[in-house]
Amino acid sequence: MQYTLIDAGPICAYYNAQDDWHVDARKFFSCFKGQFVTTEPIVTEVLWQLQSDWRVQNEFLNDIVKKLYRIESLLPAEYVRLADLNQKYQDRPADFGDLSLIIVAERLSITDIASMDSDFDIYRRYRRGKFNQIFTTSR
Repeated sequence: MQYTLIDAGPICAYYNAQDDWHVDARKFFSCFKGQFVTTEPIVTEVLWQLQSDWRVQNEFLNDIVKKLYRIESLLPAEYVRLADLNQKYQDRPADFGDLSLIIVAERLSITDIASMDSDFDIYRRYRRGKFNQIFTTSR
């Protein structure tokens, strides 16, 4: 099975019909073959961004239950790597969600990411190449 990291941006666009990228996100999700992988910090970010409607939040939560997303937690030892990445990308500044995705990418050897965040053009996985951005828009 093909594993692909997914950041908060495409998830929020998918669930929020008012989002400028909603149509692109719906199209992307309908064509996607594989398993989305994300992290608990991204779940928190999505719920916060969708806070204006509890029903939309619950649609997202129900899709987690249906295993549309595989949710990964950071392991205690990975917080050392988190601190290293936080220092490395101090000029960005990187947020917890982005850094958690990098760590999970390293652990699971995932190279593809669905993100609207241009920082993933900069971020690198430890001793590996750059991320392959697979979420594209029609704009």
